[in-house]
Amino acid sequence: MSYLPLGALLVLGCSAGGVVVALNLGHRQAVLALAHPVTVGQTLMERDLREVNLARGSGLAAIPSGATDRIVGRPAAYTMPKGTLLTESVLGEPQVPPRGKAVVAVGVKEGRFPAGLERGSRVAVVQVPEPAGDSTEAPLPKPSSPVWYATVVAAWGKERGETAVVSLQLGEDEAREVAASPTDSISVLLVREEAL
Repeated sequence: MSYLPLGALLVLGCSAGGVVVALNLGHRQAVLALAHPVTVGQTLMERDLREVNLARGSGLAAIPSGATDRIVGRPAAYTMPKGTLLTESVLGEPQVPPRGKAVVAVGVKEGRFPAGLERGSRVAVVQVPEPAGDSTEAPLPKPSSPVWYATVVAAWGKERGETAVVSLQLGEDEAREVAASPTDSISVLLVREEAL
């Protein structure tokens, strides 16, 4: 039996495999990932980063390895494990409340929140009674109504003249009280920062 044809097939197979590997490597890009775990709010340094290869067309907007200057000095928005690929969405302002604070979402009817309500707004949250009968006027809070001071984290639906959903950051105990308030009984008022 001649080994010459078998050898030729083996060489051809190895060459084809090399082409496939080369093509695959050509469709990868060097991006940045975490070299070790980080905690939310931690300022990222160059030592926190490492280079990894990512397949092109993966759909992830990972930051290229040559762009460390876009990362160094910025805070981590989340607590993340080693190996996390770095994108713009995981960097920036911490996305969890600080110790002793909580975030609560409330539904606020049209007419019970002011124009200009946006992230970072300082507000007073007041529980108001439901209007009596068929009255179309918005009810006023009673003098004894509880008032909670908070910061708006996010607001949705306010631009369409409908019930808005507002996420508020405030103390843990206050957040529990707001969450336990009757549905549709909340009014949100913009206040001066020194009132807090």
